[in-house]
Amino acid sequence: MKLVFCGTPQFAVPTLEALASAGHEIQLVVTQPDRPSGRGRQLSAPAVKQVAGKLGLPIAQPQTLKNNPEFQEQLKGLAPEAIVVVAYGRIIPPWMLSLPDLGNFNVHASLLPKLRGAAPVQWAIASGETSTGVTIMRLDEGLDTGPILLQRRTPITNDDTALTLAPRLAELGAHLMLQAVPQIAAKTLEAVPQDHSQATLAPLLRKEDGLINFSCTAEEIHNRLRGFQPWPGVYTRFRGRQLELIAARPAHVSSGEGPASGSLLRRGNQLFLICARSTLLEILALQPAGKQRITAQQFMSGYHPENGEALA
Repeated sequence: MKLVFCGTPQFAVPTLEALASAGHEIQLVVTQPDRPSGRGRQLSAPAVKQVAGKLGLPIAQPQTLKNNPEFQEQLKGLAPEAIVVVAYGRIIPPWMLSLPDLGNFNVHASLLPKLRGAAPVQWAIASGETSTGVTIMRLDEGLDTGPILLQRRTPITNDDTALTLAPRLAELGAHLMLQAVPQIAAKTLEAVPQDHSQATLAPLLRKEDGLINFSCTAEEIHNRLRGFQPWPGVYTRFRGRQLELIAARPAHVSSGEGPASGSLLRRGNQLFLICARSTLLEILALQPAGKQRITAQQFMSGYHPENGEALA
């Protein structure tokens, strides 16, 4: 098929590579502009651009899609049969949705209508889901509301973080899109409308999403720690300054009667955070504001937290 591919981060790379390896004609790779990154704030190319360059594919990095007549004419001239969109990071405008005869097709990292939005991998783990998956859907003008073509489920393990789950979903999505494309061309895939009454949201993450809510249990806080990797992580305040939890695990014992949720508890060389319903989260590593990451033992030796000392 003659395809235009739209994608930006590493999550989109396996699908681009799979389509190219399968012999489809990638007429154009559309990705977001280079952005400043790192301490030096030097321009860095998106992962998709880097791979497209190695594959010798033509690349476009429009600043905008909605009001861009030059880019619109470029795509019209290519006359793609379909457009494949994977984590592009921008809303596809109506003119682009209606351009190819077969439509625009998306790999979404959830089992729609669950977890519509920009961060489905992170919110699946943070919400305590035990499984998730990928969906191939036909894009419409809504936010991940288009009809479903194919879906595959995969488990979320207790050790998964967003950093381990995302690559698995990316590979699963690439495999599924590779199955879908010839069926899209043959028009043999049934597009099933989503049940909008079952929809949940996975909005773009904000820094404040990582602030620990002490009305949550140890397991709930641990799920957020696993899901919000590498950013925003989970954090609280200790003696007036930010304290980030780097590694922790639920302890399968109760704190019993004593300090309230949000307090620290020392037991020998172990450090715990008391959470809702007297559940305990064992702290393994943390990072005080402006300092290096340290173990719980180093924290206790250096800061001497008191039993029952409250975090904010």
